[in-house]
Amino acid sequence: MKHHPLQSVCQHLSQIEISNPITVRLICRVIPTCCPCERKINLFGVVIIEIPPLCKLNSFYEELIGLRFRALSYLADVCHEDGHRYC
Repeated sequence: MKHHPLQSVCQHLSQIEISNPITVRLICRVIPTCCPCERKINLFGVVIIEIPPLCKLNSFYEELIGLRFRALSYLADVCHEDGHRYC
């Protein structure tokens, strides 16, 4: 059975406990809301190449988005803050 190199990192991300408001706000600011690979390349105002979001294929990115979601949920449920400013 082959061991995926990022598997241990993914497991660590899924086990991070969300309990500190300062850390939670940092997580929400650092992890992007959308795929950073997605791009539209324009030439004279015309889209010539469109690179689709590829992050959904990456399990590591899925764990990051899960961590971000848990952080936003913590802000809303425990800290009673509106998470819209992190979107």
